[in-house]
Amino acid sequence: MAKLHHLILLLLLFATLQSSSPFVSASPSNHIYNVGQNVPFFVNKLGPFNNPGETYQYYQLPFCKPDPIVKKKESLGEVLNGDRLTNGLYEFKFREDKIDETLCQKKLTIDEIGTFKQAINSEFYFQFYLDDLPFWGFIGKLEDESLIHSGGGSNYYLFTHVQFDVLYNGNRVIEVKAFGDPNRAVDITKDVDIDNVKFSYSVIWNTTELHFENRMERYSRASLLPLYRQVHWFSYINSVVIILLLVGLLALLYSRHLKSDIKKYSSANEEDREVGWKSIHGDVFKHPPNSSLLFAVVGTGTQLLILLCVILFLAFIGTLYPYNRGGLSNCLVFLFTLSSVFAGYSTASFHGKFAEDGWERCVGLAGILYIGPVFVTVSILNIIAISYRVTAGLPLGSILVILSLFVFVAIPLLAFGGLIGHRLRSKFQVPSATKRYPKEIQQLPWYRRTPFQMFIGGFVPFSAIVLQLHQVYASTWGYKIYTLPGILVATLITVVVIIMLVNIGLTYIQLSEEDHDWWWRSVLCGGSPAIFMFAYCIYFYARSTMSGFLQLSFFIGYNACICYAFFLIFGAISFRVSLLFVRHIYHNVKRE
Repeated sequence: MAKLHHLILLLLLFATLQSSSPFVSASPSNHIYNVGQNVPFFVNKLGPFNNPGETYQYYQLPFCKPDPIVKKKESLGEVLNGDRLTNGLYEFKFREDKIDETLCQKKLTIDEIGTFKQAINSEFYFQFYLDDLPFWGFIGKLEDESLIHSGGGSNYYLFTHVQFDVLYNGNRVIEVKAFGDPNRAVDITKDVDIDNVKFSYSVIWNTTELHFENRMERYSRASLLPLYRQVHWFSYINSVVIILLLVGLLALLYSRHLKSDIKKYSSANEEDREVGWKSIHGDVFKHPPNSSLLFAVVGTGTQLLILLCVILFLAFIGTLYPYNRGGLSNCLVFLFTLSSVFAGYSTASFHGKFAEDGWERCVGLAGILYIGPVFVTVSILNIIAISYRVTAGLPLGSILVILSLFVFVAIPLLAFGGLIGHRLRSKFQVPSATKRYPKEIQQLPWYRRTPFQMFIGGFVPFSAIVLQLHQVYASTWGYKIYTLPGILVATLITVVVIIMLVNIGLTYIQLSEEDHDWWWRSVLCGGSPAIFMFAYCIYFYARSTMSGFLQLSFFIGYNACICYAFFLIFGAISFRVSLLFVRHIYHNVKRE
């Protein structure tokens, strides 16, 4: 036993020494490397600078290629993000400089020169990854000869030598940059074959004081400087305060007017009571038309609201950060799948308040209300992407994974949530009996009808988010990096409060005109800010430098899906708060 005891101690000591050895602990998985150890490097994609959605696989241009080309196994989020990582001929050994290392020598044919010229003319950039750090560079440059030699035409120069500057701290990579050497560029202006074009690179390693935990901060500094952040916050707070003051003033006026109405109706005789919103007490809670679709809208909007809150929370705590490859796409897919249970529950519980049967059809509508149009849109965009051979085109395997998640996870969770909502349903209690035949709604002036109310209900909240909307569009469809999730959370809270206050006021105005058809109007007025969002996205595209059918179709298609999601979210919020408001005022009248 003593020998066994000593043997165990010896093994534990050996394991401790092995774990503390820097040679054994060095691994790409923990981003720790020894001198001379290979650092993982991948080439990713390239595309025109002005069209962020148009990206191609790196070897679609005739660069030096390894043999064989090995594709990195990617997650679903990376595929959805358009990443196509493959191996490259560039070699990075930790802390070992390389000077004028040859990649290959090749002959550039006329066709290859034409391909490079077209790419340079479109300002193609490339994206590489070293130790999971993204970095970019341009493949060439275009010089306007008329500005230099007072001549005509332009000169095309292809960068054949790339210099990589890598910063390290201890045994970890901190930062990497790539520069095309203009002094070693090849003139490809003429459409003739060029023999013996040498492609080469250099790697320079330097130390830095920046810690590994903070190495992603440079991507934040690249787009939002401290002074800009201060101006950003000031502009946001200024606009929100003004809008909240206006909405608060309206809310105060409405509340005083409402209290006056309740006091007047409670003290008046029977004939005087039957005027205004009090006169439709028997119609206002009548079963809404197309109730299955209405409750499906509320259920789907609730699901998307929960999804949005979780995504913003993950970004706020730092789980989701810029250039976390595929992180956001992965979260969207899996969280949308899991949150289907909330859509089923909300839809069935609302349906159960008004009817005993038919909840299955209502839950089924909730299952396809959002994902159906999105599936059609994405399918069309995927066909376009495949025809253009861009990386946004989803391979068959990824499509099957997404369909499997929807069929085998999302649908069962939706049905489970619907069953729970149906079992836990509660009967809708109305303050007064509902009339069999509703009161006829009088013809209203144009400024009290649904289109104008939708304009008011959309414009006021939109004016509070337009500043943030521009920043989000610039980040999504440009190269600015949005790193202020806190301000997005504050914006969401602000716009929700404004939507609630505005739609309570619009509902009160509608009921005061003895218009009891408030169910669908609350959804339409609440969701109308999304219509303004979509109109602004078109304005953003018109002001941008994006061009081409591919970029236009992707921009319009994906923004339509996003704005539709916000329409359902805001519509569900507006409906819920309008229902609470209507029940509150009629309960107060009954109590009086």
